Amino acid sequence: MTPERFDAVVIGAGHAGCEAALALARTGQKTLLTTLNLDSVALMPCNPSIGGTAKGHLVREVDALGGEMGLAIDDTMLQSRMLNLSKGPAVHSLRAQADKRAYQKRMRRALDEAENLVLRQAEVCEIEVEGGRIMAVKTTTGARIPCRAVVVASGVYLKSRIIIGECCWQGGPQGLLSCQHLGQSLERLGFPLRRFKTGTPARLDGRTIDFSKMEPQPGDEPVVPFSFLTDRKLKNKRLCYLTYTTPETREIILRNLHRAPMYSGGIHGTGARYCPSIEDKMVRFPDKERHPAFLEPEGADTVEWYVQGMSTSMPEDVQREIYASIPGLERARVLRLAYAIEYDCIDPTQLTSALAAREIEGLYFAGQINGTSGYEEAAAQGVYAGLNASLWLRGEAPLLLTRSDAYLGVLVDDLTVKGVDEPYRMMTSRAEYRLNLRQDNADLRLTELGFRAGLASRERCQRMLKKRENTEKAVRLIGELGLEGALKRPEAQLSGLAAGTALTSLPEDALKQAEILVKYEGYLTRQQSQIDRFNRAEALLIPEGIDYLSVQALRIEARQKLQAQRPRSLGQASRIPGVSPGDIQVLMVLLERLRRAER
Repeated sequence: MTPERFDAVVIGAGHAGCEAALALARTGQKTLLTTLNLDSVALMPCNPSIGGTAKGHLVREVDALGGEMGLAIDDTMLQSRMLNLSKGPAVHSLRAQADKRAYQKRMRRALDEAENLVLRQAEVCEIEVEGGRIMAVKTTTGARIPCRAVVVASGVYLKSRIIIGECCWQGGPQGLLSCQHLGQSLERLGFPLRRFKTGTPARLDGRTIDFSKMEPQPGDEPVVPFSFLTDRKLKNKRLCYLTYTTPETREIILRNLHRAPMYSGGIHGTGARYCPSIEDKMVRFPDKERHPAFLEPEGADTVEWYVQGMSTSMPEDVQREIYASIPGLERARVLRLAYAIEYDCIDPTQLTSALAAREIEGLYFAGQINGTSGYEEAAAQGVYAGLNASLWLRGEAPLLLTRSDAYLGVLVDDLTVKGVDEPYRMMTSRAEYRLNLRQDNADLRLTELGFRAGLASRERCQRMLKKRENTEKAVRLIGELGLEGALKRPEAQLSGLAAGTALTSLPEDALKQAEILVKYEGYLTRQQSQIDRFNRAEALLIPEGIDYLSVQALRIEARQKLQAQRPRSLGQASRIPGVSPGDIQVLMVLLERLRRAER
């Protein structure tokens, strides 16, 4: 059956799929977005929040490029906080509690209103390829849908398995179905699958929680929006709460450790080292007296509360004991049990720097299928893969962001060059040039690129240009007023120094940029010189078609790694695990010989 022809099909309507589909449709591509369940579009199966350390940077970058996540969370937030304010601006990160259902409705509305976009409930079971090019996708109900490009954003649903103690079944998050067939198609196309694992805590009935035994965690005022387009004043609507595990919690867990699937052999997938379950915390940190548990509301119109920091796959009876041992949760009613979920994903080193398959034209991957974890990492890959798929369909060069351009560039480079052996989570420590890659200047770094690629709107670009102009004016005024020396003192703030001067007439966002540029001038200059060296290595492009296996001067491991990943630059080659500095020297000699032969 060929009911309709599309330019592109996006498989999966989670955070990666939504951004990919919107990027394609908004740049003129007739796009089909498929999902196993229309009620699960933009689902938050785990934490009811957007942002966090480094993750907030990614959301700002998605917004700067023209994505939807920042606008959606601004419209549906319950509470907002800026993390790491006691540290420098490089690691300031925005995080907002979301009304989960409202967020889903808001993202669904964006999809429904987008021109060129069709949303359909269907399970894609096969990607049809002929002569190294995408031809169509097929569904389990027998439909064959011709298309020229496909973005796989299947999340954690490929042969997913839910695990609660000794009980397990084939299924997706929050009682949804798993996808049983697409993985086989990917394997036939040359993508060996690996098994990863993640998990989520229980949801509790807020009417049975004693919040008086916990520490209230208010939001920040004033609220800083995620989107550079949000002008209205946002308000905090709900409190979060902090409590801690007790010695009784530890005793319950250790007494039942033989029943924990991750220790009894019930779990085979690799979990995220940076997001351990509570039983894993008790084993890995035996000297720690207590562990924090954050109570976060799931929404404005629900009694469900999320217990951050208490992920577990223990049996139901043990879970109930664990939660009841925590102050404030002694009588809490469990509405949804915590669980672990195993799923299949690909090795992302099989992808190019555009998140495209190396051997199949028109095939892109985004989100947890690439071995990442987190809504923000997924959305960032989604907008990137969707935009690059659109550029390919238009016959244009891809948008390639490097480690010096964006956290998104760091994310893609880590995935496609270094690879992952556990679920990948974005952290500020992964970004070498994080003082330049701040969340406050994401628009200055990326909006013009998004506009040129056809995704960021003219309004976004004009706002960014005005901010840049005002920032330059503010820096100039600071110099004319002789405030540089005073502003570089650690305790000094521009707001205190600017009183009664022409600086007060400039917008707050420009003043903030100017303050950072002046206060950290020396550090920024030093980092720029590092970026220049990095860019010179990235500019040393390696010609396509080199047979690395025939380069005898390279070590065998390096030959195999280079042949498999085919780096596009000398800088990229240097970051491939297994390629040594000596191998890079050999490549430099080889490139010089090729240049001489060409001349």
